[in-house]
Amino acid sequence: MTQKSPDRDTTIEDIHATRRRIAEKFGHDLAAIVEDAKKRQATCGHEIWRPKPKPSEASPSS
Repeated sequence: MTQKSPDRDTTIEDIHATRRRIAEKFGHDLAAIVEDAKKRQATCGHEIWRPKPKPSEASPSS
């Protein structure tokens, strides 16, 4: 983590550094990054929030 100085917030720098580290780990292969994220999500044990569909997206009842 980057050290904070009183005149700037390093949160964005930390986010960019994390993104670079993940991209390098997977050779900048977006499909591999997504696949890894899906695997970790499926095994993490945390409840995954999913938004309710908007009324216009809900399937019509017949």
